[in-house]
Amino acid sequence: MKILVSDPLSDEGLKILTSVKEFQVDVKLKLTPEALKDTIKDYDALIVRSATKVTRDIIEAAKKLRLIGRAGVGLDNIDLEAATARGIIVMNTPGGNTISTAEHTLSMILALSRNIPQANASTKQGEWKRSQFMGVELYNKILGIIGLGRIGREVAKRAFSFGMKILAYDPFLSKEVAESLGVEIVELKGLLRRSDYITVHTPLTEETKHIISTDEFALMKKGARVINCARGGIIDEEALVSAIKEGKVAGAAIDVFEKEPLIDSELSRLDNVITTPHLGASTEEAQVNVAIEVAQIVRDALLGKGIRNAANYPCVEAEVYKILEPYINLSEKLGIFSSQLIEGRFQELNINYSGDIIQYDLSPLTMALVKGLLSPILKETVNFINATSLAKERGIKIKEAKSSKEEEFVTLIQLEIKTDKETKRVAGTLSPNKQPRIVKVDDYYVELLPLGEMIVIRNWDKPGIIGNLGTLLGQHNINIAAMTFGRQTAGGKAITVLNVDSPVSSKVLEQIKKTENILAVKVIKL
Repeated sequence: MKILVSDPLSDEGLKILTSVKEFQVDVKLKLTPEALKDTIKDYDALIVRSATKVTRDIIEAAKKLRLIGRAGVGLDNIDLEAATARGIIVMNTPGGNTISTAEHTLSMILALSRNIPQANASTKQGEWKRSQFMGVELYNKILGIIGLGRIGREVAKRAFSFGMKILAYDPFLSKEVAESLGVEIVELKGLLRRSDYITVHTPLTEETKHIISTDEFALMKKGARVINCARGGIIDEEALVSAIKEGKVAGAAIDVFEKEPLIDSELSRLDNVITTPHLGASTEEAQVNVAIEVAQIVRDALLGKGIRNAANYPCVEAEVYKILEPYINLSEKLGIFSSQLIEGRFQELNINYSGDIIQYDLSPLTMALVKGLLSPILKETVNFINATSLAKERGIKIKEAKSSKEEEFVTLIQLEIKTDKETKRVAGTLSPNKQPRIVKVDDYYVELLPLGEMIVIRNWDKPGIIGNLGTLLGQHNINIAAMTFGRQTAGGKAITVLNVDSPVSSKVLEQIKKTENILAVKVIKL
């Protein structure tokens, strides 16, 4: 079996692969996209870091490719959809750089508090300006952590040793789990108002992009300090510059940027901003860890010893997978849809399976459902393998049940989600051609295609609704691809779901909300 390594990998990782007699390992660095496209057709596995862009064209040219291993967390350089369509398993190493990123975050907090980079530069210039670099202590200060996953928790542990008090905002974390960690769980606005230091540790998603912007800076304490060692774009850089210039924010320490490398940015010209060139995972130990981990998971998968850290494939025998694959796809889409539909902090997830599928082990479907539920926020850090454990870490209770009772559909997956604000019920099945369909939302029967961008509307069942929506969307050149409705009684409350061909802007969303007989609107993206 042939393995292509197209980005630098430490010797420790390469030795794991080259020691297997069944493998031929070729290291070919800095391949152009055309060269990679030409080369990849002969390989069974590809190992990359972040430099190689595994596009759809390259995947379609990979005639033998079975596995793509990413030495690191982010999968934005790999076309996951194209790989899945070709049956190529994509695996990453979400835990390899946890400690290095947590330590870099604490280093940034300390450097920011004591003006270490500025004092170092001044002293090396022969100056001795002690009073100019007066710092602040961490002891008794409040650290607000946005995203209490693996890295956020390691940051919290280290901050406790400095005598800091920890607040956390994480929509998937229960209060019970937070309390067991010694952390106070709060809503985002509360965290912003109370924290002396604010650090972000979430993936970059549409929900987290600019999660800290002008309005959020306005809520902060005067003199707050901001740290980002997660992903560029989580913090609005223009708004950050303004907040610093206005004196609202005392300083910032930024390792990741909206555009990298950082060139001609006002952030780098501000004296009270520390910038580093995306060094969160740049330790010798982290590089070795991710190399070893990616080599091990690729080796084991190729040798048939099991699949770990798969972003697009649950652990199941190949023959059974062929049968369950459409239901796995349905389950993941049910989770993604429901996650964006519901409000509040997840507490309980109840799943009921009925019909022909109950003769199989349905744990892959549950994994897929939970992965879908967590994906809109946790993005690439959640996969089929770790989804249920991540949910349990956050105190989300998962209950499965199988029912042999005849339902309205031959096979049905019913999901009930409870949060601290509401309970939602969503059910799905497969169409005759094995395509996923959502057939019930709460008490409304629908025929919903879970695909692309959808507008989910709660409305009164009154004449003119469809015409008004069509006219409004038409004015903004948004085409309606599909439409479904559900109601219980004529003239009563109803649900309308539109599949659209173009993104729906916040401006359009606000206009829909103001349309007559509209009660609530959400845009859901799959």
